[in-house]
Formats: sequence, structure tokens, C-alpha cells
Amino acid sequence: MTPIEATVVAVAGLCAGAINTVVGSGTLITFPVLLTLGYPPVVANASNSIGLVPGGITGAFGYRAELAGQRTRIVRLGICSLLGGAVGALLLLVLPPGVFKAVVPVLIIIALILVVAQPWLARRLSERERHEHGGTLAMLAAFGAGIYGGYFGAAQGVLLVGMLGILMTEGIQRLNALKNVLTAGVNLVAGLVFVLIATVAWPVVLLIAIGSTAGGILGAKVGRRLPPAVLRGVIVVVGLVAVVKLLTD
Repeated sequence: MTPIEATVVAVAGLCAGAINTVVGSGTLITFPVLLTLGYPPVVANASNSIGLVPGGITGAFGYRAELAGQRTRIVRLGICSLLGGAVGALLLLVLPPGVFKAVVPVLIIIALILVVAQPWLARRLSERERHEHGGTLAMLAAFGAGIYGGYFGAAQGVLLVGMLGILMTEGIQRLNALKNVLTAGVNLVAGLVFVLIATVAWPVVLLIAIGSTAGGILGAKVGRRLPPAVLRGVIVVVGLVAVVKLLTD
């Protein structure tokens, strides 16, 4: 890897860490960069997942004020996310590459619809139909998003915020903080699976980790200051970009 290539990877990690903290979909920056540099898809995905873990941690730390009082739901949904992440990582290693590519854009579009409609749907649902911790449906949503995140990861945050926003009685900034913890856990467990089974490009991991660590800090500073309506709009824009990119690649 040349110095220029190393710089490009580190900068991509910085951008991905910031975007993941604010919205999600940072993988759509780092993954194509690694492919362009000649890394095989599985190696690129595995290395990317591990490298983004520090950014997820610093992003979650930056949102620590919004995480206050969420310990119970973090444990409940975190376990489901970790299990899903492990399943998704294993699927990456055994399924043909085109299997998930066909359904990923559809999942993201559904999530975007949920994000946009969340305030209206929340008013339509009774308190009995919603739940402080999201209930069983939120656990299933976390598990499903974890599978997707362990497999690829791009827009995992959009999926989580979209689904949990409907199922839980919580504001979008606190849901975003919860999302940061859950996605970091998914990347971590998927990374552990990849370390044990797949080939990992450790120089890439180090460069993305350095960049994403700083990006997570930056993303938290920006994301926490966004009004709910603006944050919702940013999520939708990034999600649509993700859909277009996935459909045109």
C-alpha cells in the first residue's frame, strides 16, 4: 500500500465514522474504496467491519448523555443485535454475493418510509401498542438489523432508527444514541467472526480504525446538535443515496 493509498483509506475511515454516528451508511464510503484498491469483497468487508468498531465506540461515547436511562433496552436489544451480527457474518462467508444485494435496496426504502412516517404512526398507535423498550417486535427488529449489519452493514443504522422509532416511545436523538451502541456491537461480533474464519487485511483495519475513531467523535458533536426534523431529513437523504449507489453499482 502506497502512502497515498493509506491516506485515502484513513480519510475514508474518518468520513465513515462520522456518517455512521450521525446516520449510518458509512460503509458505502470505505467499502468501495477498498474494492478500488484491489481488495477482494470478503476481505474488504471483513477488514472494514473491524476497522469501524472504534468509531462506533467513540460515537456512542459522544452520545452518552442521550444514553442515560437506556441500560435495560441496551442489554435487551444488544443481545439480539450481537446474535444477528454473528449470523450475518457467517452468511457473508457461505452465501453467493448476489443474494442480499437484491433485497437490500428494498429494506432501506422501507426503513426510510418508516423514518418519514414515524411521527404520524406514533400518534396513531396507542400507548398499549407501543412499548418503552419496544417489546418482542423491537428485539426481532434488532436481530434482523444485526443479520443485515453483520453481512454488509451499510444503512444498518437507517433500518434500526426506522423500525425502533415505530415500536418505542422515545425521541429520535435517543434512538440515534441507541443505534450507535447496537451497530458498534454488531460490527464487533462480526469482526470477531471474520478474525476466526476469514482473511483480514490488518493494515487496512488499522487505518480505518484511526480514521473512524476521530470520525465518531466528530459525528457525535454534529449529530447531537441537529433538531429532530433535520436529523430525520439527513437520515432520509443518506438513505436515498445508499439506495441509488447500491442499485447502480
